[in-house]
Amino acid sequence: MMYGLYNGYDVGGMMGWFGGGLLMLVFWVLLILFIIWAVRESKHDYHSQSKGKALDILNERYAKGEVSKEEFKTMKKDIISD
Repeated sequence: MMYGLYNGYDVGGMMGWFGGGLLMLVFWVLLILFIIWAVRESKHDYHSQSKGKALDILNERYAKGEVSKEEFKTMKKDIISD
C-alpha cells in the first residue's frame, strides 16, 4: 500500500509545497510590515523627544528673561505646530 498517493500524485507533497510557499509569502509580508512600523515609531519617538527638549530650552530662556512673552508664545506655537 502506498501512503500519501492519490491516483499517482503525492497529495501531501503538493499541498505542502503550496502551503509552504503561501506561508513564506505571509512571513515576508509580515516582516516588511513590522520593519515599516518600527521605523515609523522610532521617527515618532525621536520627533516627540526633540519637541520636548526644544520646549524645555524655550521655558528656561523665558524664565531667565532672554525672550519676551510675545516671542515665547510665538516660538512655543511654532514648536508645537511641527
